[in-house]
Amino acid sequence: MLVAAAVCPCPPLLVPDVAAGAAPELDAARAACTDALGVLAAARPDRLVVVGPAEQSGRGPHSEGARGTFRGFGVDLDVRLGRNGAQVSEDPATGFEPVEGADRPLPPSLAVAAWLLGRTDWSDAPVEGLGVGEPLAAERCIQSGREIATRAERVALLVMGDASACRTLKAPGYLDDRAAGFDAAVAQALGTADVAALQALDAELAYELKASGRAPWQVLAGAGEGAGLAGALLYEDAPYGVGYVVAAWS
Repeated sequence: MLVAAAVCPCPPLLVPDVAAGAAPELDAARAACTDALGVLAAARPDRLVVVGPAEQSGRGPHSEGARGTFRGFGVDLDVRLGRNGAQVSEDPATGFEPVEGADRPLPPSLAVAAWLLGRTDWSDAPVEGLGVGEPLAAERCIQSGREIATRAERVALLVMGDASACRTLKAPGYLDDRAAGFDAAVAQALGTADVAALQALDAELAYELKASGRAPWQVLAGAGEGAGLAGALLYEDAPYGVGYVVAAWS
């Protein structure tokens, strides 16, 4: 059953080494992410599942200890997914078992998640990752979330993804007048743990607005069915013309 969730944006710029001189611009977002991960730790989960958008090579499961890197962004920095970055194999005490794909590199979204977990010295529960593709239909996302929620008695989710990339003329997707309304609806749904609203997100509109978080948010919506969790919006802004939302469910 889902007992807690944290929702964070996934730009590599969250990592100060990548952002370099622009790092202070996202200090508030980083602080909010730290607070959201604190909610996960306080829930004492038996398992943490990290979900984030991924291209074809990064889709599917990633086991604890999987490696990620920011070398493609010009930074000599590697990360590992899991408790204190440790490589873990089968753990009889927790029931965690490695899954297929353990040696594949993490997609950037999960590498950012691994960095966030390492920054907070996560050691509370075994961790596994799931990279989901942008085209994944809402029904499949929701079903995947339902299945994740049954993997342990107390499951927590760290959900990575950005809102629209079309909030300004200089945004990656240029200015789209629909972007602000879409992002406001997303922030409202995530901040209030509105499962139905997340399940009803328009996948085609999300694609047109380059919102990478749509599929991961709908995985969260499936996992959250019947959990009765309350939400809190911790951060919402659009630096660089991209919508970033941080929320916590508990």
